[in-house]
Amino acid sequence: MVNKIQSINWDEIEMETVNASMRRRIVTGEKMTVAKIYFDDGFVVPLHCHHNEQITQVIKGQMHFVFGGDDPEELLLTPGDVVVIPPNILHQATCIGEVEEIDMWAPRREDWLDKTDDYLRG
Repeated sequence: MVNKIQSINWDEIEMETVNASMRRRIVTGEKMTVAKIYFDDGFVVPLHCHHNEQITQVIKGQMHFVFGGDDPEELLLTPGDVVVIPPNILHQATCIGEVEEIDMWAPRREDWLDKTDDYLRG
């Protein structure tokens, strides 16, 4: 496989409507996925986990995260905040206000790329 440098502007990437309250643009490389995501006020990202390490940066609005199951930890992210979520950690997030954020995962989010991310589409 030949590596190719890519220069991409977010505005040039097709906006995908995942559900009535979530839209996203996705960029993927060989080993990681990055997404710019837009949530409506009050949307709840359902409790889930995945084998990917995740880094989330809030650009606009706020996200109230709950991590873990039996002994949950809560965290409120505001613009400029970044959280690193290790693999296989249960988490959910409630969006406060109109939210714009960037998520990064390694390895790639194959479920997002092949659209089998049913926990968001339901």
